[in-house]
Amino acid sequence: MNIYSKIIMELKSLNKVSLIMFLGLALSTTSCFEEDKLDIPTNDEDEPQTNLDKYIDTNFTQEYGIAIRYKFVDNFVNPGQRVAPPKLDVVRPMLDLIDEFWIDVYKDAPKGETYFRRFVPGELVFLGGLIFNGDGTVTLGTADAGARITFTDVNSIDVNDEEWLLRQLHTVYHEFAHIVHQNDKLPTAYEDITPSGYSSAGSWFNVTDDEALQRGFVSPYATSSPNEDFAETIAFFMAEEDFYDTYITLEEDCTTAACEERNAGRQFVLEKLNAIKDHYLKVTGVDLDDLRAAVQERL
Repeated sequence: MNIYSKIIMELKSLNKVSLIMFLGLALSTTSCFEEDKLDIPTNDEDEPQTNLDKYIDTNFTQEYGIAIRYKFVDNFVNPGQRVAPPKLDVVRPMLDLIDEFWIDVYKDAPKGETYFRRFVPGELVFLGGLIFNGDGTVTLGTADAGARITFTDVNSIDVNDEEWLLRQLHTVYHEFAHIVHQNDKLPTAYEDITPSGYSSAGSWFNVTDDEALQRGFVSPYATSSPNEDFAETIAFFMAEEDFYDTYITLEEDCTTAACEERNAGRQFVLEKLNAIKDHYLKVTGVDLDDLRAAVQERL
């Protein structure tokens, strides 16, 4: 059972909610509202700069063109949603995590930094807690048309907590993966690899992990659309140490129909992964194997 399955089961048992995934992240990963736009202006330029603000300005805004939003959080969620801002003492550790596990990963990979600087979103938003939705799901992170990535639950930061860390990694890799298809589309005929396996945005949380794998997906959320399938597959590939054992390597000596179906699903996952790798290399010049290796070295 992967950590996202565990989280889903715990939330269902306690609160009767299902967890939105990235991935993504998957699992995995993360609910995404890529096209949603929030038109409420944010203006904190008149406030006196703290040492934290100066650090952000030097190391993120001037260096990469990234604005870090950790104030006025209600401006970054939908009307009716309320989320607490992050505690001030978690902002710098969160920035360090983003540096180590996202920015430096791209800088370590050949041609990765060039791609990162070209497509890095202009805003990163930190929210103190999770976003609970009216349909009983929980949003771990969002992307806004390649312009913004939102991290939730940053007040629980603990890099030694594997579950928390992987949720954040799934979020950032899932959401950043959306920028690839937003700019360079999906791999050719990607949506035709498992066309009958997709559910819908409103019913994916009724799919189990095992059912998703049998259909050729790394997570239930991946079944919600080809775009989410693409982003979830990347997020799982990047963050999950046992990705190959779980989603690629065939089970031996299958004696049940379920085992055979899982193996058939794994062959579809491999086909998708190869298509994604080829597409990344072609349109970004970045080798996903290099990125994965850089992430895994840090875990």
